[in-house]
Amino acid sequence: MNLSDLLRTFAPAAKHQSIAIPPSWHQGRTCYGGLSTALAYQAALLSEEGLPPLQSAQVAFAGPLAGNVEIAAKTLRRGRNTAFIRAEISSGDDVCLSGTFIFMNRRASHLDYEGLERPDFPPPPAAADIRSGPAEFFTGHLQYPNKRLELGMATNRLANWHRITERDGLDAMAQLICIGDALPPSAMGLMTEKGMVSSMNWQINMLTDAPATEGGWWYLTSETHHAAHGASSQYMSVWNSQGKAVMTGMQSVAIFC
Repeated sequence: MNLSDLLRTFAPAAKHQSIAIPPSWHQGRTCYGGLSTALAYQAALLSEEGLPPLQSAQVAFAGPLAGNVEIAAKTLRRGRNTAFIRAEISSGDDVCLSGTFIFMNRRASHLDYEGLERPDFPPPPAAADIRSGPAEFFTGHLQYPNKRLELGMATNRLANWHRITERDGLDAMAQLICIGDALPPSAMGLMTEKGMVSSMNWQINMLTDAPATEGGWWYLTSETHHAAHGASSQYMSVWNSQGKAVMTGMQSVAIFC
């Protein structure tokens, strides 16, 4: 089941959703974080009528998610311009994801500034260079060029084009959230030994209320700025095919080696 099919199973205007996460969206024993965040976003979006566009989100990955899960959404506050909505995904008796989604109307401002360091963009991959992961892993739903990661790369920065394979009928914001976590944690570029890693949280800031790109391709970057004592901290960004920044993020990652 692809992302569009999953999102279509949500009941409109409901504060509670029941979803079955297909095994093909797993990464190890848990659901891929981009998918679980997109599911929480969809629940938050449908819990209130007439919400403005998403501005920001804070997500805690508290435990593994797989199989049948329950998603509950609750409005924390809704003002004239901004709505704060919490969405929690539970497996059994445990809350395994907790997210706070901030929806906000854009308004006029005298500020218009961008200080992001622009990456060197390679061209999006040609058809002959596109690959996907195995069908039983979440990367089977994605396309990207070349191999995504090798141990011993001796780099704290990963960057690559990614897109969701089946995108027909897919909401642009949900697509961007789902793809935004597709890179491996960038600390893995520094690792010389195999070991487990797990994202613990994700802060997202949207830079546009209408994300768009050509051919479904998004250029993802992730840069580790600290890694020690079993955890790393990384900055993330997503750019469209025209080289425009559309989303920034930050994660804390647990490292078990």
